[in-house]
Amino acid sequence: MSADPHTHPHTHPHDHGHDHGHDHGHGHSHGHSHAHPPPNFNRAFAVGITLNVGFVAVEAYYGWKIHSLALLADAAHNLGDVAGLLLAWVGALAGQRQPDARHTYGWQRGTILAALINAVLLLVAMGWLAWEALGRLQSPHATEGWTVIVVAAIGIAINTATALLFLRGRDDLNIRGAFLHMAADALVSLGVVVGGVLFLWQGWLWIDPVMSLLIAAVVVVGTWGLFRQSVHLMFDGVPPSVSLHEVQQCLLALPSVQAVHDLHVWPTSTSQTALTAHLVLADSTATAADTAVLLARAQHELEQRFGIRHSTLQLESAAFAAQCHLLEHGGQADAHAAP
Repeated sequence: MSADPHTHPHTHPHDHGHDHGHDHGHGHSHGHSHAHPPPNFNRAFAVGITLNVGFVAVEAYYGWKIHSLALLADAAHNLGDVAGLLLAWVGALAGQRQPDARHTYGWQRGTILAALINAVLLLVAMGWLAWEALGRLQSPHATEGWTVIVVAAIGIAINTATALLFLRGRDDLNIRGAFLHMAADALVSLGVVVGGVLFLWQGWLWIDPVMSLLIAAVVVVGTWGLFRQSVHLMFDGVPPSVSLHEVQQCLLALPSVQAVHDLHVWPTSTSQTALTAHLVLADSTATAADTAVLLARAQHELEQRFGIRHSTLQLESAAFAAQCHLLEHGGQADAHAAP
């Protein structure tokens, strides 16, 4: 019994009988539920990039004018975030491209690639910042505290406003990367303000490079998780929001399912997840209507409980499953329902 890969849950699969000498049929039943379109952040990206480009120019100018490494470092970091926002935007646009004969999932993985490049750029930028700050510690320069405070305070307002533009998209790794960078920038700017206040109060020349080192440390800590998760998803890792064991138990709890094997869960983008699995049916006499109900229920459970909107399920009899070559190679170990 087989169903078209794009069959809706309420339609019936097409029937094809196969005899394997044990009066058991086997089937390739595919369920595919259509995803709701992700939120459109085009306006948020355009506004965020425009605000930050303007602020980078102002911050870099005053950082150069008053010889403040903290301001120059924060400007460089913000410039990196502008590049990060552009990358995230390009990734989001790529993810919206429709599938075709050459790219059957579309360009959804572009969002994962954008998040990874974004994280790498930030880590490299912070390495440069730390190196410059260590050099400045050996020959600290005086700076203009009030200029640092005012410019950095403007940065707090702009970065906070930009972060809020992406607040509702934090479930998407690509959008979350943009949100975290802007939120981190607001904290970094706050650190620069604190450094300016301390310089005015105590006259410490070393406070500027020390604050730069603290800025680098904060950003690296915040970015490392994004980097690790991006690499994980690039290699088809199970999304953190999905427990493979729980998915397995969910499928085993379906009526007539006695075993599950060759279970795979992977991300097609930073917000979309796909699944394939072989379900072994206890009842070899199940009709097309029975399997249609089973597929509909499986799709519903996978989408509602785990957010998996693209599922492909192969239904097999016990006799056919016993000789399925994927039972031992290339898939998850066989899992059986409790007797």
